[in-house]
Amino acid sequence: MAGVTDVVFRQLCKELGADVMVTEFVSADGIIQRDEYTRKYTEFPEEQRPVGIQLFGADGERMGEAARKIIDWKKPDFIDINFGCPVNKVVSKNGGSSLLKDCPVLASVAAGVVRAVNGQVPVTAKIRIGWDSESINAPHVCHILEDCGIQAIAIHGRTRAQSYSGLADWNVIDQCAHQARVPIIGNGDIHTGADVAMRKQSTAVSGIMIGRAAMQNPWIFREAKHFLATSEMPCPTSLEDRWKLILRHCALAVNSSRYGGERHAMIAMRGRLMAYCKGFPGAKETRLKLTKIESLADVHAVAEFSAAHFHDAELTPHSP
Repeated sequence: MAGVTDVVFRQLCKELGADVMVTEFVSADGIIQRDEYTRKYTEFPEEQRPVGIQLFGADGERMGEAARKIIDWKKPDFIDINFGCPVNKVVSKNGGSSLLKDCPVLASVAAGVVRAVNGQVPVTAKIRIGWDSESINAPHVCHILEDCGIQAIAIHGRTRAQSYSGLADWNVIDQCAHQARVPIIGNGDIHTGADVAMRKQSTAVSGIMIGRAAMQNPWIFREAKHFLATSEMPCPTSLEDRWKLILRHCALAVNSSRYGGERHAMIAMRGRLMAYCKGFPGAKETRLKLTKIESLADVHAVAEFSAAHFHDAELTPHSP
């Protein structure tokens, strides 16, 4: 979720019902070097609590030092360690999911952070079920992390080899949840409130983590809470209300210190807007226009085009 769960998007998700959030992951080396750009990833306002700051790296001592610096800057509610990212540029540096095939190093990283934090805040971890289909080792990794003092574990139900293809294996997640002594949070293929309820009922997980689905549908948090309370799906969010949130997101991005000006913010937002518009009526035409936006006025023009041409059309239900 790097480049997605910035402070602006987290604000919107919080308003829509997200209970606990995690920042974009940050490099331990960047934190230690006091890189100001890296430090921006760790910022959050008080109203976003509880929020965790996620670190990645392969050196337990340096990871621990980075965690201490983060706590000194602005005490988060927890520190999260990323052992799940499948992206090549992270894996090639022995970070993220690469440590799933090097459990001694994984243990040294987890123990190093726990030791450095020394009880000031909880330390959690995010993993995948294994490196590939021949080395699914999430239950073993969970035991290692428990023994290192990790206090909760989120598990994405795919291997690193799968990346984001295929289906998440919730049987492995459930096995971990039954065996673990700490809370297990399940993640993968959660697209609706009904999905949340089904996984809570059919597995022993303590919670559900939603990631990529929120890029298209941040309303999922509100929908999930409604479904859990009533066993009914709420009315779909209208096209008009979707555009209102999109325009607000763009305005907040322009006013944030993250992007450095309106044009840079809007160019950076293009990919985000593509995700929002998946399933919109006239999505192909709308997305083509969004590839060229450079200002808030451009986004308003696209929204007006969408409202004028597709107001009465139905939204496509959210899908993987």
